[in-house]
Amino acid sequence: MWNWSGSDLKLRLTLRVAAVSTLCFAAISGYFLIDSDRSVRARIAAVADVAAKTLELQQSKIQWLNNTRSEFPDLDSVAASVMTPGLCLAFRSNSGEISQRFCGGAQTDKAAPPLAFAALYRRLFDPGREAVRPVVSRGNAIGEAVAWIDPAVPTAEAWHDAGRLMAVFMIALPLLCALVYAALARALRPTRLIRDGLERIAAGDLTARLPPFDLAELSAIGDVFNHLAERLAAALSDRNALTQKLILVQDDERRHLARELHDEFGQSLAAIRALAASARLTAAQDCPPLLAECDGIARTATDMMEALRGALFRLRPPDIDELGLAASLEGLIAGWNGRSRGQPRFEIAISGSFERIPASTGANLYRIVQEALTNAAKHAGATRVMLRLEMRETAPSGGDGEIALAIDDDGRPGDLPVKTGMGLLGMRERVAALGGRLSFEAGQSNGSSLRVIVPVAVSPDATPVERAA
Repeated sequence: MWNWSGSDLKLRLTLRVAAVSTLCFAAISGYFLIDSDRSVRARIAAVADVAAKTLELQQSKIQWLNNTRSEFPDLDSVAASVMTPGLCLAFRSNSGEISQRFCGGAQTDKAAPPLAFAALYRRLFDPGREAVRPVVSRGNAIGEAVAWIDPAVPTAEAWHDAGRLMAVFMIALPLLCALVYAALARALRPTRLIRDGLERIAAGDLTARLPPFDLAELSAIGDVFNHLAERLAAALSDRNALTQKLILVQDDERRHLARELHDEFGQSLAAIRALAASARLTAAQDCPPLLAECDGIARTATDMMEALRGALFRLRPPDIDELGLAASLEGLIAGWNGRSRGQPRFEIAISGSFERIPASTGANLYRIVQEALTNAAKHAGATRVMLRLEMRETAPSGGDGEIALAIDDDGRPGDLPVKTGMGLLGMRERVAALGGRLSFEAGQSNGSSLRVIVPVAVSPDATPVERAA
């Protein structure tokens, strides 16, 4: 059974044209066969009429001359003028006896039709049916003039005519299909532009526009496409602006929270440590059994101070404007390795200069790396994490460039960052606000890969550097 779901539109329309053409050919062939049978029957009926009139004149002449020796019936004159191949002419008396009969021989130059066609044709048209006309003399019927044709003759003629029509059809149909397919291919050529435009839109290129088309239907589609692209571009621009504002508010809130924790909670922990030290001095003199409790309070306060430092570091990253993106990321990697208890599992490779990138770009990239490392280390249980940061120039003269960020780890599969913290959604929002692209792939066995491409204006006097840690 033909599967139409994935077939080409041009092929489908061409096949439909071929099917309609076949039906039209069948209808035309049927019309010709019916018309041919009607013509044959009309000719036989005319022959029977002529024969009946001739016999009536002969009978009248015999009666008028009272010539009983004249031959009756005499169909020689009629047969000589109307006889054709396969035609039979006879006079049948009232008793049913055939008094005279003439038959023309069948043509031998035409091939015999197939038995199936002959049986079908005879069932549909009954070509051997007789045409009967009464012969009347003095108001009484004295017999019948009968004309018929051998069924093999019209059957062979019908097969011959059908064969010629079939030959014409077999030549015309492929030519018609080829012309229709070519015309459809030319008319539907703009659909490639529409598909390319849709693919560009799906890839995030909202600058894609369609040119005007000659066909009114395709031109309407192009207008709707262009309007939709403009609306999407405007909506994306508004969304990016809103995202940037939300990110700024979020970062300000984080800085404010970090400052409050440092000023209030940090000072409280420092006071607890000082009180624990003072209490230890007093306990050493007056109550030695309390030394263990004082030391425990001091250790707890110290652990809380370390946890607070980690939280402050995540809430308020180093000043990227002063240190730069590369140095800030190297410090982030060093901090993670420092917390790995002597087993470094984080690596970083930096290529290119990041001194002149906008502050917002550097801050967002830092946050993305920070979130990705947290997900890989704490939630995916990765033992090795590789960070690559590269500045690429897309124009030989400088100006336009892009930052490529790649993070690969060997963590557990299925632990997508979308389930933890800011997650993949937050990363996508930051990348979208920068006008970039993000992709995340989790391996079937283990590990995952994060790829980020962010466009950026590259200063021509920036000095490229390469370093790895």
